[in-house]
Amino acid sequence: MFPSPLNAVVQSWVVGLILAAALGDKVNTLTDISDPVAAASIAQVHSATLINDDGTNQKVAIKLLRPDVAVRFKKDLASLKAAAGFAEFAIPKLKRLRPKDIVDTLERSAILEMDLRMEAAAISELFENTKDDEGFEIPTVHWPQTARDVLVTSWMDGIPIREHEQLDKAGVDRKKVAKELMQHFLRHAIRDGYFHADMHPGNLFVDPKTGNVRAVDFGIMGRISKQEQKFLAEILYGFIRRDYRHIAQLHFDIGYVPKHQSVDDFAQSLRSIGEPLVGRPANEISMARVLSQLLDNTALFEMETRPELVMLQKNMVLVEGVARTLDPELNIWTVAEPIVSKWVKRNVGPIGIAEEAKDTAFALYGAAKKIPLLVQRYEAMLDQAEKDRANPPFFMTSWFAALVVALMIGVGAAAIKTLV
Repeated sequence: MFPSPLNAVVQSWVVGLILAAALGDKVNTLTDISDPVAAASIAQVHSATLINDDGTNQKVAIKLLRPDVAVRFKKDLASLKAAAGFAEFAIPKLKRLRPKDIVDTLERSAILEMDLRMEAAAISELFENTKDDEGFEIPTVHWPQTARDVLVTSWMDGIPIREHEQLDKAGVDRKKVAKELMQHFLRHAIRDGYFHADMHPGNLFVDPKTGNVRAVDFGIMGRISKQEQKFLAEILYGFIRRDYRHIAQLHFDIGYVPKHQSVDDFAQSLRSIGEPLVGRPANEISMARVLSQLLDNTALFEMETRPELVMLQKNMVLVEGVARTLDPELNIWTVAEPIVSKWVKRNVGPIGIAEEAKDTAFALYGAAKKIPLLVQRYEAMLDQAEKDRANPPFFMTSWFAALVVALMIGVGAAAIKTLV
């Protein structure tokens, strides 16, 4: 975080200054601040002791933003934008991939990442979504000790998920962890539309006692709308059931493929992706590869890249990669089927239709409540129009009348001149 010549004492002093500037008097509640235990491009993490209001102590993690990160980010972003603009100009076919829109998506994500209050809010939202999910844990936020440049959360112990030997020594069932990791990600994306979008091995740990997955570092989050949630679930469900015609129709219904293209031809291209997987060994089947091949086929059907799905696609590759290292024989489709089927059956079946009808009814009710007000406004406008007709404003009786007469004289003169 700081130049290497600084010794530990000076570095500790600088950290203290940053905390004091960000937290004011609340800095006194943090003691025993360690040297950095983890570092990344924009921030670093320290362990510390938090003195609670009741006098008890608690181990916490302090995340500090690097002082120069904003300046470096602007330079890097300018280079990315220039490259994206040049790519679209020099190679017109790349416009379909929307590189500038993708850079804009990454820019928004990075801006949010550089305000640690936004990360705190992300932790809070994800915690609410997942608090009842067995086998998945995230830290909690200490809001009084959190500011734009400082984030304080509960400490998360665990074995790094990449340390397979340690996991084995602790008696952790790696196959179970791999399966649950994949299912947690799909559950968050499909059920909640909100997911950790940076689930690389450095951000994942395993509780050796329970085998629970523990995630940290929520600077990069992904969010998709209900429409994309449904799209993702039904796409995966379609591949599981080998219903390529249904998958193709979904692409057209959601507007991802232009309507002048052929649904049947698109279904045929999907079949060319799905059928080679039938009967293949589990370790040769990749959900991420299927999505990549799907994107490769989009050029033929003029399908544009969807920036809102960039985070989802990127994280699916990360999660699948981590799961594969834990269990090389993991069958991605078998793992996904319970999560996907449950969502599809609930949301596309009678319950989902009833809930959608309920939402529509509420929307119609809200619109209906506005009708009397709109009628009143319309009647008031009619009354005012009648009054204006009976008693026209001054400008209508004098200035406007004079203008009309002048125009009539001008038009008449021009007509006479033309006839002459």
